Amino acid sequence: MSNVLYQKSDGSVDSQLLALQRLLSQLHKPFAGGTDVGIKLHWGEAGNTSFLPPAFAREIAHWLMEDGFKPFVFDTTVLYSGKRRTGQDTLATAAAHGYTETYLGCPVMVGDGMDGRDVVDIPSGHKHFKTIQVASLIEKAGGFVIFSHFKGHLASGFGGAIKNLSMGFGSRAQKQRMHADVRPKLRQDKCTRCGLCIEVCPAGAAQSGDDGYPTYDLEICLGCAQCIACCPELALKILFGAKPLDFQEKITETAAGVWKRIQNRSVLINALVNITCECDCFPGDNPVIHDDAGFLGGYHPVTVDAESLKIIGTEPFDKAHPNTPWQRQFDYAGEIGF
Repeated sequence: MSNVLYQKSDGSVDSQLLALQRLLSQLHKPFAGGTDVGIKLHWGEAGNTSFLPPAFAREIAHWLMEDGFKPFVFDTTVLYSGKRRTGQDTLATAAAHGYTETYLGCPVMVGDGMDGRDVVDIPSGHKHFKTIQVASLIEKAGGFVIFSHFKGHLASGFGGAIKNLSMGFGSRAQKQRMHADVRPKLRQDKCTRCGLCIEVCPAGAAQSGDDGYPTYDLEICLGCAQCIACCPELALKILFGAKPLDFQEKITETAAGVWKRIQNRSVLINALVNITCECDCFPGDNPVIHDDAGFLGGYHPVTVDAESLKIIGTEPFDKAHPNTPWQRQFDYAGEIGF
């Protein structure tokens, strides 16, 4: 098997579907015959318009069914408030974005259960986490297709396969552990005192001060970064509670733990299309920062993300998120044997 396979496409839907079909025809299916195979993806937050269209997931599902596999599409619930915090809401959001069993031809599931408690602790053994908590289906499915939208991210610089494995499989508690060093810092000169950050804070950490400007209780802040993501004036920036590198290391440790469990029964695909400034958790405007480039597949998340960066280049991500030390993901992966 080649380490990385790449199919170029332009911005048209027909070109993208053809590129994905060609890539799938070249990929090895490392699954046992007749087994359930989970397609891990992100169907977008309510109000988001940059998420990957369900037509791509349907192609992958059909590719699996050709050889008798039983695919299902899944994502996990999230830490922050919104329309994916509960299982019921996340399935409703999936359906609103076209991710339905009728269209895909396979079930759509919540990986950590409808109440977010269908999880399991697995070993990690690195400096940040001795164990990690992830969706329990990691132990149940016969294989996985890790289908990631490659784009920017406010805390990790970029998001691809590594982030899909870490935040994507992580329980809400694990998501909080990874985000624990991310806190809001107000740029008062940009703040219009609209109150949106107070409205969306799931922990009540954001409050209105006597002068109308928001204040943040960092002792009860979850670090979910929703206030930062939703601020219409970009008046909030990340204040890392510890070293700025810690977040990069935590998502890498979590991804490494997940990968150790599923590596012999998984394949990865990065979609290098609609490459936006932020992740698909963002509602509203999310500007594109690079032209579409196609689809890249492989058998190791670090390699797939590294090659995706080579194709796109690092400049769009550095420009969108200056001083974000995303390179630490790769350095640390090497240090921990990932």
